[in-house]
Amino acid sequence: MTTTVPPSETPDVLIAKGRYWATTAELEEMTGQKHAVLRTSLARLTKEGRLFSPARGLYVVVPAEFRSWKVVPAEWFIDAMMKHLRRDYYVGFLNAAALHGASHQAPQTFRVVTTQALPDRDFERVRLRFTASQHVADMPTERRTVQTGYMTVASSETTVVDLAWRPSLAGGISNVATVLKEIGQLDTEVLARIAPLRNRATVRRVGWLIERFRTDLDSHWLRVVARPEEGEPALLVPGRKRGELDRRWGLRINAAVEPDV
Repeated sequence: MTTTVPPSETPDVLIAKGRYWATTAELEEMTGQKHAVLRTSLARLTKEGRLFSPARGLYVVVPAEFRSWKVVPAEWFIDAMMKHLRRDYYVGFLNAAALHGASHQAPQTFRVVTTQALPDRDFERVRLRFTASQHVADMPTERRTVQTGYMTVASSETTVVDLAWRPSLAGGISNVATVLKEIGQLDTEVLARIAPLRNRATVRRVGWLIERFRTDLDSHWLRVVARPEEGEPALLVPGRKRGELDRRWGLRINAAVEPDV
């Protein structure tokens, strides 16, 4: 006969086993309680700040050191949540930039790139924001160790490309330039391979920024794939078609760029 665990003890039992989350089905098996009864027990534990649910059917344990938060850092549960939702993903944008050494970056949200749109999710002080992309599997990523296991993070090259793709999610084009200067070594051949997966404007922005703010890098292959002589000029930032045209990159410079470093 399987020994059951009182619901009030499930957080401690899970942590003792080195686990920080469980599905509703697993909790039913652990406690011997059926869903309706278990739901009441889980609601009590959530109110006490000992559990929280980032997705339907998934509960994350809150250890004592985070009890006042009633939540744990996003890094601790994002991998489990996305696997539970069966979505490929990577942590991106300024969150990835900070992990790659862009020291000026302290984002207030946790940005995740995934295969399909998901609504924003706020859990106390943790604010998850999602960006949909059909190229999640094509972009270079890394598996990073976190307190509870691992999470998937955009590579340095993917981070730069995505920030150039959606500069508004970086706090503006000047902040993209700041990240570019701080992020360390980049492989420009990789940049030239993956930037076109976004769009031609992204390629041209990346090339233009590299040429001005990373003179240690060779922008040759980016210029090859940018094909600046083809089509309408792209915009440095989405918006009004104004500003000087940089014919070398086929890019209209419609915003001032002033990095912080």
